[in-house]
Amino acid sequence: MTHGTDSQGAARVDNTDMTATTEGDPFRLIEITLDESTVVRRSPDIEHERKVAIYDLLEGNSFRPEGSEVGPYRLHLSVEENRLVFDIRTGEDEQHAKVMLSLTPFRKIVKDYFLICESYYDAIKTAAPAQIEAIDMGRRGLHNEGSELLKARLDGKIAVDFDTARRLFTLICVLHIKA
Repeated sequence: MTHGTDSQGAARVDNTDMTATTEGDPFRLIEITLDESTVVRRSPDIEHERKVAIYDLLEGNSFRPEGSEVGPYRLHLSVEENRLVFDIRTGEDEQHAKVMLSLTPFRKIVKDYFLICESYYDAIKTAAPAQIEAIDMGRRGLHNEGSELLKARLDGKIAVDFDTARRLFTLICVLHIKA
């Protein structure tokens, strides 16, 4: 697996030569890039979440654009004019499809998720284990809710499993961090 940035400064992780649990399944992601032009400096905690989400996605995912007969895919996620853009390319880096989703349905859940994450990161420094666990349960619940929303919004456009939706929701949250 290689890490780096492309010519436009987008974060890049390439899994082309990595043996993954989805190896052999053509309907999977082998590379994910994020448009970094809309993002400001992230905290170490958020940067860690981004790296883990990308690594876990590349280790195992289910990703099939509707009507697609080819794969695997390279995905570039960006935000343009209040829309989440899934720029999907084939493994050979040829344009395959572009799916756009309004970010409006995600606003409240992303805002709530950021607030609870902030509480969680503060709590792990000083709070009792029971309090940390309660906050973490709420955090995971909101994350699951965001994942289900994403899965529903992608329905009829891109088929993904729940774990793939969870990791993509993490990346959507990262893309929401703006100046």
